[in-house]
Amino acid sequence: MGQSRKLILAALGDYKPKSHREIVKATGIGGSAAYNALAACWKKGLVLRTKKPIYEFERIFKGRGGMTQTTRPYHLYVLRPEGVDSQIIDGREFVRYAKEYLDVRGGGKHSKAKTVLEFFKKHRNRAWFSKEVAEALRDKGVKPSDIMSNVRRFEREGLVYVRGYKMDERQTPFKEGYLITWIDSDKPREQAIEEAIQRTEKALEDRMSSSPLVERVHQIRDVIIEHSKLKKLVGFTYIHDRLGCTIHEAKHAMSRALQLYPDLKEIKLFNAYRYYYHTCIAEEDLQAATTMKENYIRITKGRANRIGHNWEAASEWFIDKFTTGAHFLTQNHRADKMDPRRITLHLLKGVGGRRMSAEVDRVWEVTPGLFVPTTTYVLSCKWGLVQKRDVDDFLDVLRWCKEFGVDTPDGRQVKQGVVGVFAGSAFDPKENVRLKDESTISLASYTARMNMQLLKGADFNERLREKGCSAKVTVQKVCKTARDEDEVRAVFNAIWKDPEKAEEILGEVMERNKDVYGFEKMLEEKESAKHID
Repeated sequence: MGQSRKLILAALGDYKPKSHREIVKATGIGGSAAYNALAACWKKGLVLRTKKPIYEFERIFKGRGGMTQTTRPYHLYVLRPEGVDSQIIDGREFVRYAKEYLDVRGGGKHSKAKTVLEFFKKHRNRAWFSKEVAEALRDKGVKPSDIMSNVRRFEREGLVYVRGYKMDERQTPFKEGYLITWIDSDKPREQAIEEAIQRTEKALEDRMSSSPLVERVHQIRDVIIEHSKLKKLVGFTYIHDRLGCTIHEAKHAMSRALQLYPDLKEIKLFNAYRYYYHTCIAEEDLQAATTMKENYIRITKGRANRIGHNWEAASEWFIDKFTTGAHFLTQNHRADKMDPRRITLHLLKGVGGRRMSAEVDRVWEVTPGLFVPTTTYVLSCKWGLVQKRDVDDFLDVLRWCKEFGVDTPDGRQVKQGVVGVFAGSAFDPKENVRLKDESTISLASYTARMNMQLLKGADFNERLREKGCSAKVTVQKVCKTARDEDEVRAVFNAIWKDPEKAEEILGEVMERNKDVYGFEKMLEEKESAKHID
């Protein structure tokens, strides 16, 4: 018997199970020598080994490489009592050597790696998406995580060709995963790779007719080329309307289009507004289109700011009218034109591009009674279509601001007694939120689940109808026609005092301010007719 085996048997003489690492430490034998000696002892029936491997998660410090994480499989060994072929120790079954107990990595079984490789070799005449391979090999015990971990090794060995979305510095998978096909080593290397590329091209062509994402990508390209031929830039809002999908689907399709087609370009005006063009447009035409678009933005965004501030005033007016004991907080600002009821919060962490501070539109307190704690309400308003990211952004501001957020064992949360209120003129009816259990709910329901109250333009209009105002008088019309926030409050006060004359009052405001919004409306209609935005 070899010296290594004698040392190992001596270390196991107490009949206590030990791992390979423990035996190396106890005997001083090298790792490989101890592994080979243990295997020999097991085959000769001198020791018993655990029937199934034990999996242990461990973290390893790699110096400058940092920490790595891995799941390590290992076995325990114990000295075999005379005449015993198996025994249970601490709930684990130890068995004598048999081929059926050999591990895959030890060569005793057909490994998953061989199964995956043989699949591509057998089906060498076509390309497969990784999800398709996982589905085809599910009955053989191959998991989705087994596919790409082995495919990357085959790729390094030059056995397969892997294709995904090509970017400048990396490659990302398609919706169905990476596209993989066999490289025929019996053919010249250049020819084999060319044939592999052709097989992936065919797989992508067959996929296009059934993929909504690819259809959107092609439609985006067509729209951008169309506008570039007309010497115009095209905005994301226009593209989103043409696609007829949710905002997230449109953004995903746009990012893919820019990845797949380098001739599609994005330009950011005023460091905030994104527009797109095709390289077929001449440089002088691009400069002219950019200048026209900047002028358009200056006017239309000014209008959007006016209406947005009017919407804040409208929300405040209704809150004050229908909330008993509401006390609005005020704050002095450096800019004299800024409404003192707009409150600046201090952020402990950057949120949505904001670094140190964030503004909320209104904050008010309500104290129901002497022995009832005060409730603080924080309002955020948005004119236009409200999306999930708007609600999430507002919630993050509340969590991470110094005034209304608090640290808890479950992470950063909104303080008790603080209620977020989101006022939106309308919520996107196409946008649904997918929950962890794969079910979907409406955006309004999602907002309510976040313990936030919702105020919609339709809710305010319903109060006007109850008061006796004409159906032609809406909160939206007041916001669009009023010159500023003070006039919004004045209009609602007049309407509430004499609801039967509401239509007449609104008509007088429209006549008085036609110089303000008339030009804006004309410009908007003109630009819409030209499909500029």
